[in-house]
Amino acid sequence: MKIRRVLATAVAAAVTAPVVMLSAGSAFADAQPPSQTQKKKPTVEELEKAAAAAKKAYEDALAAQESAQKAVAAATSESSPLHVKAKAADKEAGAATAARAAADKAVSDAQFALDKLPADATTADRAAAEKTLADAKKDAETAAGVERTAVEKSKAAAKEAKDAEVAAFKALNTASEAVRTTRAAKEAADEALAEAKKEAENPTCDYDAKLTTVATGLPSKIVAGTATDFSLRVANDTGRTLDKVWPFTYLHATDKSGYKVTDDLLRLQWSTAASGGWKDVDALHRAGVINKLGNGRHVDLKLRLKIDAKAPAGPGIAFVAGDYRNIDGSCGGSPDLAEYDFEILAAGTKPGQADPAKPGKGKANTPDNKPQGTTATTPLNPTTGTLAATGSSSATPKLALAGGAAVVAGAGALLAVRRRRTDG
Repeated sequence: MKIRRVLATAVAAAVTAPVVMLSAGSAFADAQPPSQTQKKKPTVEELEKAAAAAKKAYEDALAAQESAQKAVAAATSESSPLHVKAKAADKEAGAATAARAAADKAVSDAQFALDKLPADATTADRAAAEKTLADAKKDAETAAGVERTAVEKSKAAAKEAKDAEVAAFKALNTASEAVRTTRAAKEAADEALAEAKKEAENPTCDYDAKLTTVATGLPSKIVAGTATDFSLRVANDTGRTLDKVWPFTYLHATDKSGYKVTDDLLRLQWSTAASGGWKDVDALHRAGVINKLGNGRHVDLKLRLKIDAKAPAGPGIAFVAGDYRNIDGSCGGSPDLAEYDFEILAAGTKPGQADPAKPGKGKANTPDNKPQGTTATTPLNPTTGTLAATGSSSATPKLALAGGAAVVAGAGALLAVRRRRTDG
């Protein structure tokens, strides 16, 4: 619930950036990641503004796509100025080639005539034939130079026309991708608004943000084609036993440009002694469900991140959080999304010594390293916390659409912001 609202706000930030199709990087130069700016749930009024902004961004993307389609038609038309210019240059080159061939033939004819002079030819006749050959060679040399210039001009004109076509198609591809991502962002913003209105009419609970989630052991550098294990500690500081807790981990990465999203090349799994082996996080990025987590107790989940060998080098972020819901209808979760930056290295790279990834900001309620309760390495009893493989809750975030759309529409804004901070 809370996490869904946080990511819905990220959608709004992404789609309201100026010139979302072509200048996402600069548009997000001063943006802040959701967990650093979002201190409370967005109001219905704020979500209405976000939905309106998302709608406008989608409409602008459609208009840009239409303009790009017209530009492609113009660039590929035989009557376009560049194509007309290329045809004229090609015709000129053809004429120059024909002229050079005729000049070469004149040289051959003159040489033949000189060679066929009889032995008793007069000095005047021989001198005339030699002059004819010399003149023919000079003309042939000139024709060859004209041909070279015309051919180069023709090639340049053809390249100019082809480059214009390629640029037009690239712009259309960018515009079409923007339509897709802004449509997804619009749908996510509309859904968040609808759910907020529904909650406003029928409030389900007073969200209590006293759940602590901390990742440990995630390396700051990970080589593509490898897997790394780390853990997520979920600690209950609410003052009561929680009936169901949903741990959440969302991974996002791009290439070094910050524009190519590579989330699909990252695979996250979780495991406990009771889970029966490694399992993929579900479509909502949840690592199972913890049943009956006692007050003052915690659970440590094992997580495994596998990065495909095809993943390009670039920055990544792991977001961790949690939500809970009790049988009596009360609910809550983490006060913010905790962020952990890491770097993906190209396959085959030797990373050397890599420090653990650091959280984006410290929290006063972060649990210390001293064990406070049972961990997921042994079966948990019902009074302290039981980790199950399934579960559902209306409080669980819908990130498959909202989070993904926000990140993609922002062209890797979160990672771009971090890279600019590091480079600056």
